[in-house]
Amino acid sequence: MIGKIHSLILILLLTCSTSAQAQVKWHTIEQAAKAQIGEKLYFIDFYTSWCGYCKKMDRETFTDATVAKILNQYYYPVKFNAEGTNTFTWFGQTYKPATAGRNRTHQFAQGLQGFPTFVICTADGKALQAIPGFMSAKDFTVVLWYIASGDYKHYSYEQYQKIFNKDIRPSMEKALR
Repeated sequence: MIGKIHSLILILLLTCSTSAQAQVKWHTIEQAAKAQIGEKLYFIDFYTSWCGYCKKMDRETFTDATVAKILNQYYYPVKFNAEGTNTFTWFGQTYKPATAGRNRTHQFAQGLQGFPTFVICTADGKALQAIPGFMSAKDFTVVLWYIASGDYKHYSYEQYQKIFNKDIRPSMEKALR
């Protein structure tokens, strides 16, 4: 009986630690501006409080265990409110909030076509790729791994999508263990 209780407790502990690992560890833009991220890439989630697809990404995509693992291990994940009111400096340039007008998009988010938009930057803050719109966890996994692994240097994205499940996913899963 005691052995069964110990087994049950162990299973519960493992389940809790696994689900805790499935959360993205988000940072603010101010934290990112000061961070020393080494070889990681910045992943910036530009969102707004009124954006339904932004909320759907939070609920359905960013809670996926594989997406969370990739973001936490290979990126420095940042959430940025595109209508925020903070002033900050990003790699030597100061960005300020919009002060007037109907569209109050922060200077840092100007030029983006809609929300959500995800921007991946190199460790020195240069934009590498912008990814607009909602994506399922399955599709987002492919995009995140394509860039994080460096495979974007060797394959077109269309080719990568075709070979991902058979040729790429097994090595990705091994790297994420």
